[in-house]
Amino acid sequence: MTADPVLTLDDLAKWSRAGVSLAVLGHPIRHSVSPAMHNAALADVARDDVRFADWRYFRFEVPPEDLPRALELLHRGGFHGVNLTVPHKVLAFGRMAAVDPAARPAGAVNTLLRRADGWHGFNTDGYGLAAALRENLGRDLAGAHVVLLGAGGAARGAAVECLQRRCASLTLINRTRTNLDSLLELLAPLAGGIPVTGLEPTSGDFARHLPAGALVINATSAGLKATDPLPLDLNVLPAPAAVFDMIYNPPETALLRAAASRGIPTANGLAMLVHQGAKALEIWSGVSASRTAPAMATAARAALAR
Repeated sequence: MTADPVLTLDDLAKWSRAGVSLAVLGHPIRHSVSPAMHNAALADVARDDVRFADWRYFRFEVPPEDLPRALELLHRGGFHGVNLTVPHKVLAFGRMAAVDPAARPAGAVNTLLRRADGWHGFNTDGYGLAAALRENLGRDLAGAHVVLLGAGGAARGAAVECLQRRCASLTLINRTRTNLDSLLELLAPLAGGIPVTGLEPTSGDFARHLPAGALVINATSAGLKATDPLPLDLNVLPAPAAVFDMIYNPPETALLRAAASRGIPTANGLAMLVHQGAKALEIWSGVSASRTAPAMATAARAALAR
């Protein structure tokens, strides 16, 4: 079996493989380049260390209602590690046997490590975001005014990272008030004096609360499809410093095009994907993220070009 097919719960139910297996779960998952990225890094590492010669990474299409069963089958099948993407990061949080202290504030996990007692959850999204912002935009979260779009699993990891790195302020924008309030409640103990504001884009005094010179980060799925509406009208923002979109495929979303047309520096989420993936592989293998990130980046770009 290769890492190329999109596998399902049926494949997982009859799983039998002698080597070390890793996986990514999502819905949808067909667009993911994580298998190409991780398998290239593993092949590169295996040239120096034969222990990794039988490690392989697979992708599984798992609807949210099937996540509990999938996690059970993965553990029973001996999978060593799992990545989670949309929509599973928050859903899986309460199903962990243990959660890394750094991931607890986010209430979301994207990296699971198999232990005898169950899955141990981690969140590498914040690490990936911070590394990508430095690499692509030359910007740090520390001291930055951040406007964060979304309130799901990816937004949670990003928001926690912003506060832990002591951003100047954090403005959360989300269309669903209940999700927004839930995230604000989760972040309150972490703020430590940092102003944290939650806004709905339809509120009447919306623009009045937006800071000038902000780093805008899109953590929503708006932009995955060409027909998606903009997650935020940049015209309401006073001169953003830069716009970062976590989406990497397509490489230029409508939000990034709108920013570029105004002369605002932009970056997509490919570097974030690479760095969070390299950190996940470090958790599973002990091989440093800095060692595997270059091979992952090359493979991810090649996969997207295809």
